[in-house]
Amino acid sequence: MSSKIEYTLNSELDNSTLLYLYKRMLKPRLIEEKMLILLRQGKISKWFSGIGQEAISVGVTLALENDEYILPMHRNLGVFTSRDIPLHRLFSQWQGKMNGFTKGRDRSFHFGTQDYHIVGMISHLGPQLGIADGIALANKLKNNNKICAVFTGEGGTSEGDFHEALNVASVWSLPVLFCVENNGYGLSTPVNEQFNCINIADKGIGYGMESHIIHGNNILEVYTKINELAKSVRKNPRPILLEFKTFRMRGHEEASGTKYVPQNLLDNWAAKDPIENYQEFLKNKGVLTEEIEVSYKEEIVHEINEHLQIAFDEEKIIPSLETELNDVYKSFDYQEIEPLSTKKSIRFIDAISDGLKLSMEKHADLVIMGQDIAEYGGAFKITDGFVEKFGKERIINTPICESVIVSAAYGLSVNGVKSIVEMQFADFVSSGFNPIVNLLAKSNYRWSQNADVVVRMPCGAGVGAGPFHSQTNEAWFTKTPGLKVVYPAFPQDAKGLLISAINDPNPVLFFEHKGLYRSVYQDVSDDYFTLEIGKAALLKEGTQLTIISFGAAVHWVLEALETLTAISCDVIDLRTLQPLDTETIYQSVKKTGKAIIVQEDSLFGGIASDISALITENCFEFLDAPVKRVASLETPIPFQSDLEKQYLGKSTLTKAIQEIHNY
Repeated sequence: MSSKIEYTLNSELDNSTLLYLYKRMLKPRLIEEKMLILLRQGKISKWFSGIGQEAISVGVTLALENDEYILPMHRNLGVFTSRDIPLHRLFSQWQGKMNGFTKGRDRSFHFGTQDYHIVGMISHLGPQLGIADGIALANKLKNNNKICAVFTGEGGTSEGDFHEALNVASVWSLPVLFCVENNGYGLSTPVNEQFNCINIADKGIGYGMESHIIHGNNILEVYTKINELAKSVRKNPRPILLEFKTFRMRGHEEASGTKYVPQNLLDNWAAKDPIENYQEFLKNKGVLTEEIEVSYKEEIVHEINEHLQIAFDEEKIIPSLETELNDVYKSFDYQEIEPLSTKKSIRFIDAISDGLKLSMEKHADLVIMGQDIAEYGGAFKITDGFVEKFGKERIINTPICESVIVSAAYGLSVNGVKSIVEMQFADFVSSGFNPIVNLLAKSNYRWSQNADVVVRMPCGAGVGAGPFHSQTNEAWFTKTPGLKVVYPAFPQDAKGLLISAINDPNPVLFFEHKGLYRSVYQDVSDDYFTLEIGKAALLKEGTQLTIISFGAAVHWVLEALETLTAISCDVIDLRTLQPLDTETIYQSVKKTGKAIIVQEDSLFGGIASDISALITENCFEFLDAPVKRVASLETPIPFQSDLEKQYLGKSTLTKAIQEIHNY
């Protein structure tokens, strides 16, 4: 590229448009210059500069319609200003005040706003791309001819989520503009240490995807090209990979500086400044006069100062424990729907399938995504026949890419569509762990955007499936605020709780023990009904001992008690692990004075440990014996049947019950 920018005019760009683009770029530049002063004065905590990259943010945003979602990063101030967010709200956000967008919970640009169709980033970068896939999928399902644009940097393209998101978007022909700002460095790592191709746009070939290279400092090239592509994608939905060549003129954030950047490189790109070059171009064309320039700057500076004062005058946040705890989940008015008396004996797996089918009928926009779930019916045939009944638009086979599918489910929720993600095996959720615990779980707390997603988790041992298909990994999620975790043991509960999980606007991890799928039968109500999440079931009542369990381990307990008829027990099936029904637990333990918690997972770090601690802290004066935990061995799960039996805590349960009873 030459040291200066060459601009090309077309007939659509009249003088008013040319000036409009200039003013739109000028605004984020002047805001940034003010913020850098405030940073040095200690009035804001941190700043990620986008100076020199304004043409990309502004050009892309103005080419989109205002009701089309855009997903920026922390150098895209021009996105927020081009959507006309009141500056005092941005300033409040950066100062951690209540009139911002996160109630002081997240900083800088880590927020979104439905009012302006913006979804902000999380620091992990990659999930942002998958969210765009979900938003675009919702647009496609609605047939509304809308597109969305998502930003990332050249460093973000090294993440696996970049590959997953582009691959899914291409396979599903999603209307997404993937905007990569290649600004030279990922923090201090230069591009030649990030990838070994000449252009990021070249990667589009591997995905069968159209791609373009755009001079990111040329506002006319950015705006006209994106405007042209946006119109095309609205008519012909497809993803496009866009590489914007630009440069980061300041540090990754201000504290890191730019000492690692060669001076000649900085000088070369300084000569390509998008505002100074465009300003000179407009003046040479006689479009921008000194008078107009001064009036624009005075108007913007006045607006900045006026809105800064509003933010400065705003009171600091007064912490409220009630507010903090109440915002972890989106409020949900549970509606109990009683089952009818008509029942039939079905298996656990049939109850899950029925719950899904009835929910698909209840919610016309509900989508199920997962590997092999369409024509094949899923690994366990739970969705067998669903394609014929609901269509491939709603029963969606996915590539093998758990991470981006979870992110896409969140994107669907952002765009008003419920979804269910089936993990083929619960073990595989590790490949989608990041968006579950950092995106779904934190979203409502961060910026009041709920994640209306159910993740189904076929789990558990006892079927000879070995270390990678047998884990019961609920403890990975029960400690993460913002997630709900459900783990039923019986078909009736499974059906009612699954329906409730789908109705719930919060993210729910729904564990289904595959060892119960075809071995446990129960008379289950035929119709659509709900059971309340967070309520345990008292299966047996007694006076001498409380046994607390969930999932397949409940059946271990009931089986053991068939031979221990002299022991009078309360048996509690938790059914839900988060939120936990502590009231039922405490009431029982205070009555019996003794407690055993039984889980299938290995002992250390499992939820049995937390329940034991809760009982000790809240029922200590009522205890007549130490709280006992029964769990499986501290090893991975073996597949060979004798080794697996030895591994499972079931083999030690009877002895443990007798020991605590006799204590």
